Amino acid sequence: MQLPDFSPGLSARVELTVTDADTAQALGSGDVPVLATPRVLALAEVATVAATARTLPGGLTTVGKRAEVEHRAAVPLGHRVTALATLTKVDGRTLVFEVVVRDGEKTVAEVRIERVMLDRQRFIAKALGD
Repeated sequence: MQLPDFSPGLSARVELTVTDADTAQALGSGDVPVLATPRVLALAEVATVAATARTLPGGLTTVGKRAEVEHRAAVPLGHRVTALATLTKVDGRTLVFEVVVRDGEKTVAEVRIERVMLDRQRFIAKALGD
């Protein structure tokens, strides 16, 4: 498997307008109508995937290996948040991203995500027990 040459600094930004479906109440992670921590993590993961999507060769994919979330501020319904993922380290097949989620100028969360590059078909076959 020929790995692409990713360099630290690679980044991508994604946005989300908080709806009822994104709240702690809807996701079962709490009982308040604000942006849920699991949704913050999912948004951060989307940003990391977007960062590598354009240059990841066909047949390869990345999967999450580890995540650390510091959820610092509540975000109410209707607010638009942005997640900026920046690749900070490449260690063989492992990519380490730092993601900052913001509501305007306010930092909502900081997330560290490790993803591993691998062969998509082999991964699926192994997951299905083939």
